[in-house]
Amino acid sequence: MRPLTPADPAAIGGNRLLGRLGSGGMGTVYLARSATGTLVAVKVIRADHASNPDFRLRFRREVEAAGQLTGRWVVPVIAADPEAREPWLATPFVPGPALSEAVAAYGPLPARAVRTLGARLAEALTQVHAAGLVHRDVKPGNILLAPDGPRLIDFGIARAEGAATLTAVDAVIGTPGYLAPEQARAGGPAAGAASDVFSLGCVLAYAATGHGPFGGGHAAAVVYRTVHDEPELTGLPAELLEPVLACLAKDPAARPTPARLSAALGDDPSGADAEDWLPPPLPRLIAERSTRALDLPAPEPTRIDAPQTPVRGLTRRRLLAAGAGLAAVGAPTAWFATRGRARGGTPPPARDLATLTLALQADLTGPGRAVGQAHERGMRLAVERHNSRKDAAFLLALRVADDGGDPARAAQVVKELVADPAVAALTGPTWDAAVPELAAACGTAELALVLVSVDSPETALAQPQWRTVCATRPAGDHFALPVIDYLSRVRPVRRTGLVEDVEGGEPTWPLVRNLQQSPPSMGTVSVHRIPVGSSDFAGAARAVTEARAEGVVFAGTSPQRAAGMARALADAGFQGPRVALQHVMEPAFLTDAGAAAEGWAFGALFTDPLAVPAAAEFVGAHRAAYGEPPARWATEAYDAVGLLAAALTGLGEGRDRAGLARRIFRTAHQGLAKPLAFDSGTHVLTRGRTAHLYRAESGAYRYLGLYPDVRPST
Repeated sequence: MRPLTPADPAAIGGNRLLGRLGSGGMGTVYLARSATGTLVAVKVIRADHASNPDFRLRFRREVEAAGQLTGRWVVPVIAADPEAREPWLATPFVPGPALSEAVAAYGPLPARAVRTLGARLAEALTQVHAAGLVHRDVKPGNILLAPDGPRLIDFGIARAEGAATLTAVDAVIGTPGYLAPEQARAGGPAAGAASDVFSLGCVLAYAATGHGPFGGGHAAAVVYRTVHDEPELTGLPAELLEPVLACLAKDPAARPTPARLSAALGDDPSGADAEDWLPPPLPRLIAERSTRALDLPAPEPTRIDAPQTPVRGLTRRRLLAAGAGLAAVGAPTAWFATRGRARGGTPPPARDLATLTLALQADLTGPGRAVGQAHERGMRLAVERHNSRKDAAFLLALRVADDGGDPARAAQVVKELVADPAVAALTGPTWDAAVPELAAACGTAELALVLVSVDSPETALAQPQWRTVCATRPAGDHFALPVIDYLSRVRPVRRTGLVEDVEGGEPTWPLVRNLQQSPPSMGTVSVHRIPVGSSDFAGAARAVTEARAEGVVFAGTSPQRAAGMARALADAGFQGPRVALQHVMEPAFLTDAGAAAEGWAFGALFTDPLAVPAAAEFVGAHRAAYGEPPARWATEAYDAVGLLAAALTGLGEGRDRAGLARRIFRTAHQGLAKPLAFDSGTHVLTRGRTAHLYRAESGAYRYLGLYPDVRPST
């Protein structure tokens, strides 16, 4: 539980907010006190998601579904407003951790606790199914642990059994690793009550062993194993083997009903040990959370007073927040005007200040050297800018280390950087595969690791070993937002052809999943997969045209393969809008696709500084120093230094690694590319619009604008 931020409202729907329970890409969950004095959890959806009619309809359905349930082991909705600008719902507050959090922090549960967990969740599913509903997303993150038993939450994709789905025919609904084989088969039979039982079997295996029965890795590989392979149950206690295997039967008809499963597990919720089902230290953790929640005073209503000297956009509350330690550093202004015209311009006068070293680990000589170089240039300019400030309380130095995009070299480089006591924080890496290695090393050393361009799944940020990782780029789920908006509002289509290039790997799965669950224009999505090792782009183009698709999304990461798809669509005479991800936005796509590249749109998470008025001076300084405008990610790397400088300033004289690794998540920084602020509990980027649209025009990539500001006439 974290304090409210200055941007948070004082109350929602008559519920006085007390603190933040969590925040992510979809919205924020608050702890609140209702008008009657009871504690409630208030889930608020971000307005940009709520602007999608399909998403709002799904949220309304969640409210209706959970509102029907009154069983002991489910968490009902007790108040809601699905029509608000930012829709919200309120449920009773459960102070216990999610099962995923408990297992990650304290290890697998003992067999007795798993039996109780399974029996009571089976009872919850009996109640859900008796109401005519199918949950469809039973997983560890949707199960809270309370002193008297578990609670099943989140009915966001639940639906009435046999009812028409809101998603496309080919949609795969659920969470890979916990969805049933029939859910994993796109276009297969609809999920039913037996699908929830399969998911519960996966949950029980996870609770007892610490890992899912179908492994991890790329979501598509997990889904494949779910459909075709037998579960991996190594470490599962013998007494749980029979009921878990029964739940995991591939044939839905062979699975037990929830009532039969509950009986087989043998729980007695009215027995003498009903309140003593969790192993230590979980009861103590729950008790501590309950005590903290009950002791919270209701905050005073928010007052917003105009300062005596009007300052645009600055309220009394924000001024007070700044005084309480919310550090902020404005965009550069005068420094650019006085900076030397060349890279070797006049340095600032020498001052007797401490020098703090920031490190950059990047691929500067390998396949990703363009991105690595952009990081270095942006950070060097930011360091120089900071050191030129007359009010700077310290000076910055930059240590740059090249890992060449090589895993072994990356491991050695981060080891050396972590061992250097002068390094206060590390930015990097610049390629996705190196992130786990750096995250683990920095976590052990209490060294802040700032990610700029690489992916960082929100689920990973919650892991203890990632506690010092500060991701300034949102997770891959955000790629879908500009794509769906483009095909819903800018170039609207009702039938979307989704070409999934399986060789694209992990970055493509969130796009595939989100498109299937939220089809553009609330229409339909037909999926056409190109298997690993295949280059049958012509076949995919034929399938798209035969499905009468009006628009095409290419879910892949290879510019050369995307170019092959572009040529195949052009040869097939396809004239509709075509969209891909930022990974494809390379010179190779334009070169290989030739005329077929014209008109392709791209969803991206980096800005074009030439289109940002506040970055004009930075662009000029970059041209003066390097003879060209900033490349992609240079602006974001520049902002990373600003964020670190703001956090270090907020620490005062007590600047050390551990303090900075904590302080950075309580720091707000108005960057050139976007504002940076984080949920101090989940460490997830919490505000600011971060998705952009580009289009290939006349052999170059033209910036269209920030999602969702691109106009339909663009």
